[in-house]
Amino acid sequence: MRTRTGRIGSGGRFLLQAASTAFVGIALLSAGCGEKITNAPPKPSKNPKETKPVEGLLSDEVQTEPWGQIGGQDVVQYFLTNAKGMRVTLTNVGAAITAVDVPDRDGNLANVTLGFKDSAAYEANAPYFGVICGRYANRIALGKFKIGENEYQLATNNDPNHLHGGVVGFSHKVWQGSVVRSAEAQGASAVKFAYESPDGEENYPGTLKVSVTYSLDDENALKIEYSATTDKPTPLNLCNHAYWNLGGAGSGTIHDHVLTLFADQYLPVTESQIPTGELAPVEGTPMDFRKATPIGQRIEQVAGGYDHCYVVKDGGKALVPAARLADPKSGRVMQVFTTEPGVQLYTGNHLDGTEKCAGNPKQSGVCLETQHFPDSPNQPDFPNTILKPGEVYSQTTVYKFSVSEAQP
Repeated sequence: MRTRTGRIGSGGRFLLQAASTAFVGIALLSAGCGEKITNAPPKPSKNPKETKPVEGLLSDEVQTEPWGQIGGQDVVQYFLTNAKGMRVTLTNVGAAITAVDVPDRDGNLANVTLGFKDSAAYEANAPYFGVICGRYANRIALGKFKIGENEYQLATNNDPNHLHGGVVGFSHKVWQGSVVRSAEAQGASAVKFAYESPDGEENYPGTLKVSVTYSLDDENALKIEYSATTDKPTPLNLCNHAYWNLGGAGSGTIHDHVLTLFADQYLPVTESQIPTGELAPVEGTPMDFRKATPIGQRIEQVAGGYDHCYVVKDGGKALVPAARLADPKSGRVMQVFTTEPGVQLYTGNHLDGTEKCAGNPKQSGVCLETQHFPDSPNQPDFPNTILKPGEVYSQTTVYKFSVSEAQP
């Protein structure tokens, strides 16, 4: 077994363990409103008991239904439910979370993540609603990096930089989806998505085989487990790009949401959102969320709103707390745990209320993207993000939901 670890001071580690997987995915075309490239509530999910199963994909815990086609490929919805009535809706387009229905303090269910009404909109999905971003989530400066003596030029789809894997990244692919039997998911409802990215796709080196497994337990914890292997050294940084509004999708801005980040440092960035290489203390700055603070309290002091990577305290070693988000009005609380060294706070600054953003206005959702640091291939002091043959990329993130009777 081979492992690879990258360090930053006493901070995060990037763990890769030996194993292998083999899956085949299907490519799609896409278009770019998210983070400078980009919600009416998503289409209501049917009661899982009333859905028509897709042959070969039905288990006792996971229900599925056809959801149209994209590029001639079948799109499927998957429904994870638990004993408390929480439900997570997924789709194989971008291996995306399309809805998360959780109760408020009065027991009322609402969808707390932004998304589109129908599958066709996920072909473009300019805001990256709920998808898996890759090969490299976040930005690579000027779209350039070197491995050894070989230099690679990627698309600069977030001018002048590369963003979220390029013009047609993992977020716009149709993945292979399958239900994971309860034994594999340790008793929880689970769906595994797999994609094989060919050598040279978006000009990344190596054939990369990646899988992402979503599971839901009876404690209202949504777990995301990632795994990948390659046959050539390649940069890899995966994350889920869900936008959260704990008041319910379409309920207004997230300015009153109270946020805690378990991070003493953040990464200052240039005008084009590339880290300077410094790990700066949050103390005494508008970036300080070590104590529970309304997101909107100091957002006007941050040019354009928050779109910054934080250094998770003790991140990269094991599953540790990264963030806590609470909505005082509904009482909903979401805790974020991760094995990753960083968490990107993005406050939906480029949502604009148009159709391409599913009607969602500016700052009506917040992303807490657990990941490695932006531009790591060009920053030797950052934790390693180069995956090599014989190694396995592995990471886990958990979103745990609860309610608070009192104000946070």
